[in-house]
Amino acid sequence: MDADLLGELLDPLRLSGVFHSRWRAHAPWGVVGERDDCALLHYVQEGECVIEAVEGVGPVRLHAGDLAVFPHGDGHRLGDASGGSAVPLAGLLPARRPGAVATVEIPGDGPVTTMLCGGLHYEAAAASPLYRALPPMLVLDRTDLARHPLLADTLHKLAEEWTDGEPGAGLVALRAFELVYVLALRAAVSRDDCDAPAVLRAMRDPAIGRALLALQTRYAEPWTLASLAAEAGLSRSAFAATFRDLVGAPPMRHLAERRMREAARLLTTTSIPTAAVAERVGYASAVGFHLAFRSWAGTTPGEYRRVRPAA
Repeated sequence: MDADLLGELLDPLRLSGVFHSRWRAHAPWGVVGERDDCALLHYVQEGECVIEAVEGVGPVRLHAGDLAVFPHGDGHRLGDASGGSAVPLAGLLPARRPGAVATVEIPGDGPVTTMLCGGLHYEAAAASPLYRALPPMLVLDRTDLARHPLLADTLHKLAEEWTDGEPGAGLVALRAFELVYVLALRAAVSRDDCDAPAVLRAMRDPAIGRALLALQTRYAEPWTLASLAAEAGLSRSAFAATFRDLVGAPPMRHLAERRMREAARLLTTTSIPTAAVAERVGYASAVGFHLAFRSWAGTTPGEYRRVRPAA
């Protein structure tokens, strides 16, 4: 994987705030949360828990020192065991505003589980096709974390130093969780695991990684299948087949999605004229851009800008 690909993948997200909480739950317990508009982190400090109901992923048991990451905030159930009753997360934490901190205590007579949880809010519209291809859940066990001391140490410090009363505590928490998130994704990508999700293998594949970096950063260039294959150092047929197998979409479709996402961002965050937006994302013809954007968004660029004004 090119050293810059992960940074380019995450940079457009513009992480804007973190809600974090510390949990101390005695068995039996279960909590279910709906999909949230943020990336989620669960770090088990003491005890263990089971995560289930993640689409395409079976129940996973986390032990002390394990970390689970949800890049898209998918809904899931946490508990001391699979199945059983579960209370809604909204009942325990009705408001989870960025910058807020909370402690959750679940009483009981059974073994205790202590967890650190964080929700990193980001600009979902800016998420690239490659980010959207990340799996719903990534798990790094304590052995994985031991290979990445900075990640392990940062998690340990976050779990131990539990205070929000110090000056700048909110900013410190945001930067610390941001660091954890980046390091966790880096650890997941670098893990030499033949069973890893295809998109992670794509990111660490030297040839496909080069092509992905080009599409992520140089999407406005007049790419063709042949020129992308040359960038990757593969034949056209080998490149097209490998890219589709690992990324989940043909190269030119991935490029079109990347261009449309950037166009949508420009339309909602800037006052750049539509014709200039078309040029910035690689369309020589404003008419061609208009048709492509309408096919992608179901509306024209002008209507999209009016309906979705800048925040």
